[in-house]
Amino acid sequence: MVLTDILSLCLRIGELAFTSVVAGLNGEYLHNTRHSSAGSRKRFIYVEVIAAIGILFSLLFLLPFMTSFMHWPVDLFLFIGTMVAFGLLAHYDKQCGSVWNWHGITHGGACDKFKATIAFLFLASIFFLASAILGWWVSRRRTRTAHVDSAHHGRRKWYRRY
Repeated sequence: MVLTDILSLCLRIGELAFTSVVAGLNGEYLHNTRHSSAGSRKRFIYVEVIAAIGILFSLLFLLPFMTSFMHWPVDLFLFIGTMVAFGLLAHYDKQCGSVWNWHGITHGGACDKFKATIAFLFLASIFFLASAILGWWVSRRRTRTAHVDSAHHGRRKWYRRY
């Protein structure tokens, strides 16, 4: 169980780091386009909200008394939310070219930041998925062990006589 706790801690730290980068890069874009209409920025507002929720729950689940793995549905919800945000940004019609073209990304322009936001959003979603799978697996294993242990204490087995 120590290994799963350490893995969960590493996944939470990764979620926190990646969603923080997404929130920072996306927040800078929203700040730079604050004078344009909200209709053209609604997908970026959604990404910012999902990143903020991801940061909140990552910080909350990093607390020492939250070592229970029963909160995997929240991770699954955040995985779905980050993948929707990834899809919204990946299909954004911008002059940056293909999302998958990473050639010349180190020039520091707006397109480079946009592609970095997409990349970190994808990484955050993978970490949320891995955390959800780990939480589901550990909680399923614990409940199965509890059922097996309680079934054999105090009861006569069907194949034995008195």
